[in-house]
Amino acid sequence: MRRSIKIAIAAGATVAILGPLGYFFQQSLIPGTYDMATMGYADFGGGPAVGHAHGTGGLSVDTLTGPSSGKPDVTVVLTARRGSNGRYTLNGTSPGPEIRAVKGQLVQVTLVNDNVSDGVTLHWHGVDVPNGEDGVAGVTQDAVRPGASFVYRFTVQDAGTYWYHSHQVGHEQVRQGLFGALVVTEPVFAEGIDQVVQVHTFDGRRTVNGRAGESALDAHAGQTVRARVINTDAGPLRVWVSGAPYRIVAIDGRIVHEPSDITGKSIIVTAGGRVDLTFEMPASGAARVDVGAGAALVAGGAAAAPEPTEVVDFLTYGTRAELGFDPAKATRNFDYRIGRRAGFLDGKPGLWWSINGHLFPDVPMFMVATGDIVRMTIGNTSGEVHPMHLHGHHAVVLSRNGVAATGSPWWFDSLDVGDDETYEIAFVADNPGIWVDHCHNLQHAVDGLLAHLAYTDVTTPFRVGGEAGNSPE
Repeated sequence: MRRSIKIAIAAGATVAILGPLGYFFQQSLIPGTYDMATMGYADFGGGPAVGHAHGTGGLSVDTLTGPSSGKPDVTVVLTARRGSNGRYTLNGTSPGPEIRAVKGQLVQVTLVNDNVSDGVTLHWHGVDVPNGEDGVAGVTQDAVRPGASFVYRFTVQDAGTYWYHSHQVGHEQVRQGLFGALVVTEPVFAEGIDQVVQVHTFDGRRTVNGRAGESALDAHAGQTVRARVINTDAGPLRVWVSGAPYRIVAIDGRIVHEPSDITGKSIIVTAGGRVDLTFEMPASGAARVDVGAGAALVAGGAAAAPEPTEVVDFLTYGTRAELGFDPAKATRNFDYRIGRRAGFLDGKPGLWWSINGHLFPDVPMFMVATGDIVRMTIGNTSGEVHPMHLHGHHAVVLSRNGVAATGSPWWFDSLDVGDDETYEIAFVADNPGIWVDHCHNLQHAVDGLLAHLAYTDVTTPFRVGGEAGNSPE
């Protein structure tokens, strides 16, 4: 074969291979600045494209705020700082100060950025705040730059256990300490020991409220303890009580209907999730709450007990109660199928998370209108568990792997979806905005497991990237 023909064939083969690769490389590039509301493609879930077209017209996120007037009942100033060791603190501590409020109160938090060069925000995880208070850089606000501040104002409508954390470069800032607890109580509640159990891993060591190992629980015989477990890590957390029977009284800030006593079983708390446990201190005065890896809250010198092998199933725990809406009358039906596939993400080749077969940014924007009843099927065939977190709403589990829920309504804002698991969930679209619906293993979100729920008539003036340097994950 003549040399020129061989060269031509080689050149043709090179073009045939590199041409498509170049195309996919180019298509994967994410602009330096962009409107998150117009990324990907609109999925209307079988409902009408009512209101305005995808990403145009309508209400602006910066008008969807909490009360602009009125004296706040709770006023907090939080100053974010990054230390020379790479850790982040709020008012000099990590976790940051515990914020407490009573249901119905107006909360005002001023976030001050001392020296965090990447900028900061605060997201109120599990609190269904107005969209403009949600604290997502590039979607609901610009990141707060060094020397600047931002004021959040919202009324706490639901008693429960919540937390706050940065939603700017969150995969780094949360891991390195930029978070804290938010507890909302009923106006009148039973006396007893009310204890936050905030679990976080620093440099490979599991801590409770910032302390490694065992911490003292100041409780005595006959007292009722409420342990508010908050999982601020990236993966599932196993928790159990030894020394006394316990009950699960709330999940993600929502009451469990008619909980029963549990002994010899542990519970799994989703990354980002919260579970409230109650138990009565035994006559011996010795009991403990274990969170694994040698970390625990201990009263009366209670000795460590082996981790139970059985796990409580939230699908069947408690008894049925009214939902307040009928999922059978859904006006939007969505699929959120999590997978993994080879390709390019912002020009980088690799094995990335996919949503409905697509790689970010070509992922669905789930479009709803105010008042819609929404059903969503979340399936996972990616090989790993994903703690899925929907901002601005609480949803209820209808089924898992085709098995219907039979216990108390399992309301959540953070849900572990394991490999080869499928959940059907439902909720009412009653909080207009553009809301993140993503994996709360925040590195997974950086690697593409990030979608949004958007109301058809809402837009945002904020942009990811750009001069503000907004980087929501």
